[in-house]
Amino acid sequence: MSRRFVARSATVAGALALALTGVAAASASGAASPADPLATSGGGEVEQHVPPRVPTSIGYGGAVSSLDPVVSEIGLKVLRQGGNATDAAVAMAAAIGVTDPYSAGIGGGGFFVHYDASTGEVETIDGRETAPAAVGPDAFLDPATGEPYPFYPDLVTGGVSVGVPGTPATWDRALERWGTTTLGQALRPATAVAEKGFVVDQLFHDQTVANQARFEAITSTTDLFLPDGEAPAVGSVFRNPDLAATYRALAAGGVEAFYEGELAQEIAGAVQAPPVAPGTTLPVPAGSMTPEDLAAYEVVDRDPTVFSYRGYDVYGMAPPASGGTAVGETLNIMEQFDLAPLDDVAVRHHFFEASALAFADRAAYLGDGDFVDVPVDALLDDTFAKERACLLDPQAAAPKPVAAGDARSYDGVCDGTAAPGTVPEDTESTSTTNLTAVDRWGNVVEYTLTIEQIGGSGIVVPGRGFLLNNELTDFSIVYDADDPNRIEAGKRPRSSMAPTIVLQDGSPVLALGSPGGSNIISTVTQMLLNRIDLGMTIQETIAAPRAAPQNGTRTPAERAYVDAYGTGLAAYGHTLVPTANAIGAATAIEIGPDGLLTAVAEPVRLGGGSARVVRPAGR
Repeated sequence: MSRRFVARSATVAGALALALTGVAAASASGAASPADPLATSGGGEVEQHVPPRVPTSIGYGGAVSSLDPVVSEIGLKVLRQGGNATDAAVAMAAAIGVTDPYSAGIGGGGFFVHYDASTGEVETIDGRETAPAAVGPDAFLDPATGEPYPFYPDLVTGGVSVGVPGTPATWDRALERWGTTTLGQALRPATAVAEKGFVVDQLFHDQTVANQARFEAITSTTDLFLPDGEAPAVGSVFRNPDLAATYRALAAGGVEAFYEGELAQEIAGAVQAPPVAPGTTLPVPAGSMTPEDLAAYEVVDRDPTVFSYRGYDVYGMAPPASGGTAVGETLNIMEQFDLAPLDDVAVRHHFFEASALAFADRAAYLGDGDFVDVPVDALLDDTFAKERACLLDPQAAAPKPVAAGDARSYDGVCDGTAAPGTVPEDTESTSTTNLTAVDRWGNVVEYTLTIEQIGGSGIVVPGRGFLLNNELTDFSIVYDADDPNRIEAGKRPRSSMAPTIVLQDGSPVLALGSPGGSNIISTVTQMLLNRIDLGMTIQETIAAPRAAPQNGTRTPAERAYVDAYGTGLAAYGHTLVPTANAIGAATAIEIGPDGLLTAVAEPVRLGGGSARVVRPAGR
């Protein structure tokens, strides 16, 4: 039961507590210490330590992977100084809120998946944002016109799109269940980074520039991210003392300092009356969140989804996440076919067709299971997969979109060809971030977290240093009483996040996840397909080009994917459309014989990530 369920455990790892205390002391005094993750080499900003981007590390004793080298270095130090995978994951997530504030932070939410080596159990925490109590079916309608707000930049910028954040409660609950340290201690490395600053890279600069018009509409956001009216320059040092102070407030007062009291009042105030800049042309619609909404928020301990695929047990996130069921259904459909004799193009044709069937069912059935009846067991049933696989023609693509199957009544018998369907509007952002951690004891964490849009709602809580999410835009924009993802008070919007842990014979062998909106499902599925069916190494798996098949007539794909498979897939009837943007940005750790860990991060996408091991092989 999350932060309002039970009292916090008093267990603390002494070595870790001392190490993190050293980081905090360095931050407070301004002096560098050996434990400081951003110790400078000579005091000048340009000489500030920048950890390396390491796409692959192999070794023992624990490992971490994230999309940011500062974040991974913090996770690595936590593991080296006695912390476990949960301690490392929370410390890393807090650091992401500093160095990648446009993707995640305490103003958002996410899904935390954990393998417990002592019990052999996979368990999850649902820290998804919730709709405020006063939300109604007309929440996304412009009162002046009665029509939905234009999605970008109108609807995504402002208070109306902000859900009640779940990230701080997720960290608190994860540490309570599996950690060996306190929330305050886990926040200390990130607090040091926020105070001392980090070196701005090209991605941070470019994302600031891309959001400049939105950020200029909010005074508090302009003050933080557009000093002197411009995006921070590449190579400069970006500091966020307001966020450091907010982290210290959480360290001192616990998670209640976020959900109750002064900060809760300020969050609700920023949602109800965004600090709009004079003269802005954006509408910046206000929301209805109250301090009572924040006080009532709870994370949920959910049973994971699980399915078997070619001898592996694959665990994921249950609704309101659609990743666990959609990845599972896609692979269950593919398992009905012997892919071994097929060439690469034929395998990918099967993947495209299975994805279309799974996405049709996702649209028909997936929503918050606390509000709508989601047939999770049916969607992951091999008999249902067999019935859906009957509609997959190995020689030709079915006309798109295809219709959903009947997950309420099925028998595995073929019932003709795929019927035509419809494709709902996809408003899920391609932002978000992901991290992976494994410790020396064999515990595993896969954690996907987000504030939705790159830059979230665009609203920085004044004086607090963090952006609020725009997660409510993951609900269907136009209200339909029959839509499982319709907006309702207290409900959690459907998500595509798919943090995944794979077991074989009861032991973990792989953990992986990715950001990317609805493309997360495609990314995670392709990685499992590449590793299990196509025999790629985990390094090759993460670097391989990707497509994002769903249930449309055209499939976005990275240029390298189009070059490799476009002509062959066209012969099956598929139309690939090159996309300038990367599809997904994954992290993964593979657990091999004798505890050998292969940690991998993106070598190129989003500038590349960083994967680190505690004790590199050969040393």
